Amino acid sequence: MSVSLIVVGLDLTVLNVALPTLATELEASTSQLQWFANAYTLVLAALLLPAGLLGDRFGQKHLLIGALVVFGGASAACAFASSAGQLIAARAVLGVGAAFLIPLSMSLLNVLFEPGERARAMTIWVMANSLGIPLGPVLGGWLLDHYRWGSVFLINLPLVAVGLVAVALLIPATRGHRSGRIDVPGIALSGAGLVAVTYGFVAAGERGWGDAVTLVSLVVGVVLLAVFWSWQRRTTDALVDLALFRSARFAWGTVLATLASFALMGLLFVLPQLFQAVQGADALNTGLRLLPIIGGLLIGAKVAERLSATAGPRLTVAFGFVLMLAGLVMGAFTSVDAGYGFTAIWVSIVGVSIGFTLPPVMDLAIGALTVERSGSGSGLIQALRQVGGTIGVAILGTVLNSAYRDHLNVGGLPPAVADAARDSASGAVAIAAHTNAPALAESAREAFVHGMSATLWTCSGIAALGFVVALAFLPSTRGSVEPESVEVVTIEV
Repeated sequence: MSVSLIVVGLDLTVLNVALPTLATELEASTSQLQWFANAYTLVLAALLLPAGLLGDRFGQKHLLIGALVVFGGASAACAFASSAGQLIAARAVLGVGAAFLIPLSMSLLNVLFEPGERARAMTIWVMANSLGIPLGPVLGGWLLDHYRWGSVFLINLPLVAVGLVAVALLIPATRGHRSGRIDVPGIALSGAGLVAVTYGFVAAGERGWGDAVTLVSLVVGVVLLAVFWSWQRRTTDALVDLALFRSARFAWGTVLATLASFALMGLLFVLPQLFQAVQGADALNTGLRLLPIIGGLLIGAKVAERLSATAGPRLTVAFGFVLMLAGLVMGAFTSVDAGYGFTAIWVSIVGVSIGFTLPPVMDLAIGALTVERSGSGSGLIQALRQVGGTIGVAILGTVLNSAYRDHLNVGGLPPAVADAARDSASGAVAIAAHTNAPALAESAREAFVHGMSATLWTCSGIAALGFVVALAFLPSTRGSVEPESVEVVTIEV
């Protein structure tokens, strides 16, 4: 399952490295470059909930194999796309595969592992989910230096092939629970609402919060989700079991997983820009410089696993958010002249904190699910994390861009050049190199570091909130669903 999941994280970041090449090779406009990412994100948001439900009803194994086939086929279609439109369509199909891979693999942790083993399995699952993020720029940068741009998508195929063989041979099949009707209205309302909300926050990062498209999309999304919530309270075969939110383990575990994802996505949003625009790293070295996050996550998760068994999840997760707060505050004091050594220290601390927070709270949340609701519950957890991460990037992007533009000195530049410099620090540094304007480059670096500091202070507030929530609401001992609520799962070998 972990091998299958690496391709999802890998595909999230490898595209960023290839965007400049795609703009040239496919003659893609700025809007089309944005839709290369948005098509994937929106389909993923729409299908996470129904994917989990279908796993519960028809069994996870065969759907997981189908998702891998779809993901592999879409990867090949991306690699050989001859136009921007074809690539956007293929990226949307990739989103279909990812939307099934994530909740189905997560739900199987609850089906296949006892509570004592599940915490370790969840740690490995989170590691696999995160490992592809720094590997994307590393592998993508190397491939672009040596091969055609399509190679950055073809690297998914060997992993998909290994995943297919491993899932087919090693994962037992579950029968699923086919009683009741499929909540078609719920699927339609949740999908449309999540897409509208996600697109609204994506548009906010691109167009601004006052833009009509942003506001209309957010309002429509909120209204649709409100109607969806009302429908779930009235229907007998609900897509989402609202009774799950009466479980403190599920409700607060999901909330804290979303808060941790918010902070992590904010970090991953600013770090590549810091490494490239301020510290002068290329795509390959940017990926390598992100590895301390994964190393820290591995160390933190191993320590947290043992600590949680003795001190309980409440103190373990609360300590994790304290570490996160310390690392983010340290990062907020990064200067233009600070070398990578200083950055690596606080990035590693934040990585350790993610290991202390994300696996334990997700283990708590999934441990509150009965076997027959593992898929729909996992889909709900991942949908909230996905929307939380999108909201995080939109809000933190606004904080970063506002602070950056306020402190950038573009005096004396032509209006068109000044506007281009305001778009991003990387663009300003490139303009400065092209026009031999070292003062602009220095101003852009200082302005970006100032904006990054404001962003990390915002993330610090989220970490402080996570600490308070963990102490106030998490249980002091690890537990799982009540024995009488768990049905025996039938395994087909």
